[in-house]
Amino acid sequence: MIELSLPALSQWLGAWLFPLFRLSGFFLVAPVFGMQLVPARIRLGLALLVAALLVPLLPAVPAVDPLSPAAMLLIAQELLIGLGLGFAMQLFFQAFVMGAQLMAMQMSLGFASMVDPANGISVTVLAQYFTVLLTLVFLASNGHLAMLEVLLESFRYLPTGSGAFGPEQSWTLASAASWLFLSGLLLALPAVTALLVVNLAFGVMTRAAPQLNIFSLGFPVSMVFGLFIVWASMREFMPRFDTLSAQAFALMRQLAGAS
Repeated sequence: MIELSLPALSQWLGAWLFPLFRLSGFFLVAPVFGMQLVPARIRLGLALLVAALLVPLLPAVPAVDPLSPAAMLLIAQELLIGLGLGFAMQLFFQAFVMGAQLMAMQMSLGFASMVDPANGISVTVLAQYFTVLLTLVFLASNGHLAMLEVLLESFRYLPTGSGAFGPEQSWTLASAASWLFLSGLLLALPAVTALLVVNLAFGVMTRAAPQLNIFSLGFPVSMVFGLFIVWASMREFMPRFDTLSAQAFALMRQLAGAS
């Protein structure tokens, strides 16, 4: 008959419980895994599966009573680490969404909105197109496996009980907001600049021929030119994807303490 003492049972529960909360926090907000299209049961089951494979390979966790205040603090730290790593990669996806939103507003497609089933918010059709395209390219290039690899590396550099993000990691995550806006602007800048030239041309036409109804003429022309510019700029999608994804994974590794 197997007998378990209370300290041994607490150690066993902690070895499973604390890594599970880090994994759950990551799967809650990470792209692809954290979409609303993925049921909560699937995300929880995935976290349990990864924990079952990972726990035997981890070093011993601190012996803490799972119901003590110290355990609650450890759970909060693990959740913050998982949420931070998932949020870092979410910024990469939102950079493309922001760039598509800027292009749509400039080409008179801001009114053409739809509900994004992945996030449950209203976005422009162009932003949804970029989201679907980015997700497919991300999965085809095994980006989801690379995310899991960085997540597992975090247990080596930020083991359970070592504390949550330090001041350096927290400031890095907060500063990533400027990277989000800069990346979105760089994605939309060629199309926005070209459409600005088109609008300036309409302004010159209005001055030269005031009898033209510039509103009825400019709306379809701006839309057609905008769609053409988006099509022409798709050749830069993959180079931009490679650059931003490399920066996003570098941010994740920096948060995980790997660099």
